[in-house]
Parts: sequence; C-alpha cells; structure tokens
Amino acid sequence: MAATEPGRLSGRHRRPPATRVTYREVAAIPEFRSLWLGQGMSLLGDQLAQVALAVLVYSRTASPLATASVYALTYLPPILGGPLLAGLADRYPRRRVMLWCDLLRALTMAAMAVPATPFPVLCALVFCVVLLGAPFSAARAALLPEVLEGDRYVVGSALQNMTNQAVQMLGFAAGGAAIAVLGPYRALALDCATFLGSALVIFAGVRRRPAPEREDGERPSVWRMTRAGARLVFRERRLRTLVLFALLCGFYVLPEGIAAPYAATLADGRLPVAVITGLLMAAMPTGTVLGAFVFGRFVTPVGRLRGMGWLAMLTCAPLVVCVARPPLEGVLALWVLSGVGGAYQLAANAAFVQCVPPSGRAAAFGLVQSGLMAAQGTGILIGGAAAQRLGPEPVVTLAGIAGLCAAAVLAVLWTESRTEIIAKVRAAA
Repeated sequence: MAATEPGRLSGRHRRPPATRVTYREVAAIPEFRSLWLGQGMSLLGDQLAQVALAVLVYSRTASPLATASVYALTYLPPILGGPLLAGLADRYPRRRVMLWCDLLRALTMAAMAVPATPFPVLCALVFCVVLLGAPFSAARAALLPEVLEGDRYVVGSALQNMTNQAVQMLGFAAGGAAIAVLGPYRALALDCATFLGSALVIFAGVRRRPAPEREDGERPSVWRMTRAGARLVFRERRLRTLVLFALLCGFYVLPEGIAAPYAATLADGRLPVAVITGLLMAAMPTGTVLGAFVFGRFVTPVGRLRGMGWLAMLTCAPLVVCVARPPLEGVLALWVLSGVGGAYQLAANAAFVQCVPPSGRAAAFGLVQSGLMAAQGTGILIGGAAAQRLGPEPVVTLAGIAGLCAAAVLAVLWTESRTEIIAKVRAAA
C-alpha cells in the first residue's frame, strides 16, 4: 500500500470524526504491534547494557573518568553521525534499513560480550552500536505515520512513549540485580539477543514498502538529502519553533544527570543514597507515563495543539520550587509533575509530521533526534559542572527558571503559528 498523506485516513480505517481513537484500537493494528514490540525489546536490552557497561568499565579500570567517558560515548555518535545516516531511511526502504541496523547492532553487541575484548576496542564498539541507532530510529519514526494515520499516530506515539518510559524505569531498577546474577558479559549477550528478536519481529510483522518517492523523481545522495532536510527544518518558521520545543528537554532533563549528588543532600538516614538516586531518576519518567496516558486518551487533537505551550512551561515550572529545599517526598512530587508536562512532546511530534513531506521525513527526524541528544548531553554536562560549585538545588532551580522563560517565548510563537496546523487536523477529521 502506498504511503498516504499524514493525517488522511484510508478507506479501510475510516472512522466517524466524533469518535476518539483509543489505545486498544491502535494496539489492534498488527504492523504497529510489531514496531512497538521490537522497540520495547531493544530498549530493555539497552538499559541493561548501560548498567553492564558501567560495571564492566569500572571493574576493568577502577577509574570514574573512564566510566563517565564511556557513558558520554552514548551521546556523541547521534550528534556527529545522526543527521547524515538518518537520510538512509529516505533513500532506501525503511523496513530494510531497520533490519540491517538491528542485525549489525546484534553483531556489535556480540563482540562486546567477548571477555577478551580490549578496552579501546570496547569503546569503539560502543560508538558503533549507538551510531547505528540513528538510522534505525529515523526509519521507525518515518514509518510510523504510514502505519498509523491521522489521530492514531498521536495515540500510538503516546503508547510507545509510555512503554519506553516504563521500560526505562524497569531497566534501571532491575539492571543492577540482573548484573549481579548474570554478570556484565552475559548481560551484553542478552542485549545482542534483544536486537535479534527485534529484527525477527520486524521481519515477520512489518510489510515491505518501496523507498519513499520524491516529487522530482530523483534519487540524490545521502549528503544532499541531509542538507535538504536541514534546509527544510530551519527555513520554515513553524518547524523551527517545533524543533525548539523539542530542545527544551535540555533544561528539564538536567536534574536526572545530577540525581546522585541531589540524593546525597536529601539523605536523612531513612533510605540509602543509592535508593534515593533511583527514586529521583524514576520520578520524571513516571510523570511522563501519566501525562502521555491522559494527553493521548482524553484530550482532543486540537486541544493538544492548543495546550502544547502551557504543558511545555509545566515541564520547567516545578523545578523552580526546588529553591525552597523541600524534603524527598516534595522533590519527587515536583519532578513527577515536571514529567507530566513532558507530554507536550506528543503534540509537537504530531505537528512536525503534519509539516514535513514524507520523502524528507527520516532526514528531518534524524536531525531533530541529534539535536535532542546534543541538548540532553550539553545540559547534563553544564549541570554537573555548575553543581560542583553551587550545589544541586540551585542548579535545578536555575535550569527551571531558564527553561520556563524559553518555554514562555515559544508558547507565544506557537500561538502565532498553530492556526494552519489546527486547520489541517480539523480537515483530516
């Protein structure tokens, strides 16, 4: 079946405009279930692998710097190679790109699971496995609007987002226990198996589609497609605003990067610092799960677009209250509330799909994904350096203030830009 215009329903899935899409309806679509399951499997393995790598590197080197450097490698590849490699999913069939990425990542993880692998080679393999995630994610993001049309895309994105956050919480919470039982090398081998499982699910459940057709009929190089994607994103005011909305995550993700020193300031003898750290890191993903569920299930498509600016401000406003140095329970409540506001990303994602033509969608998504990784990595690095001097509470407060001001400006810009997108959503209904 050829790709349809985003937001337009095919005859087979046509529905009355007054009926609201449900999670059950979206989960009943076989291709979406395959994409959903494959993503969940590989993500769970990745969370386990992150813990395993930290344990493995520290046990080999006894160096906190080496351990932090390997962790930083998980941010660097998408920033450097993401925009370029993401264009592969606009040049070749997206299902094929996803399968090759999964298979290559499985081979890379298998090499990392060999105990005799030297440390420099291990770092290179970490770089490669994360780099291969860029074209996979771009292909999946570009394929999803073809599988889920209209409001199904937003509800399906909400379902995937909730699953990703839940898997992240489960992976970090259970990762330490799993490493204690399996050991780091077996855990890396398990991550290899999750990539193979993801490839098998995609091969069996996602049907073949040709490479996206371009309006001019040409098949330009990946480099030309990457440049075209950058021009598309940054030349149009609406797309620039949506990209800046996405990059706000650099402000409200910062507290997770300094959760350990923040936990030390909250420790009062009731709970170990490690437990408090885990609770803090799980707070925002918990809020995001709650916000995505409510936002995707009970808010209309037009309501999501209109409320996007307010929710963006909600992600940062609770962090300002940390200046009052509330106890652990108060900090957890504030961070959960911040996570609830993060549901605005669902509306921003859907609006982005409305504005980007299918032939350039993967390159555009890859560019934004690289920006997200850069914003998160930069925010965490700046937050860590500032917390070294000022302490964690002031840094979280400053991040909240700066993010709130930026979100308020973007909310005003979005009010001026959203009229046409709202009209498209209403026309699609």
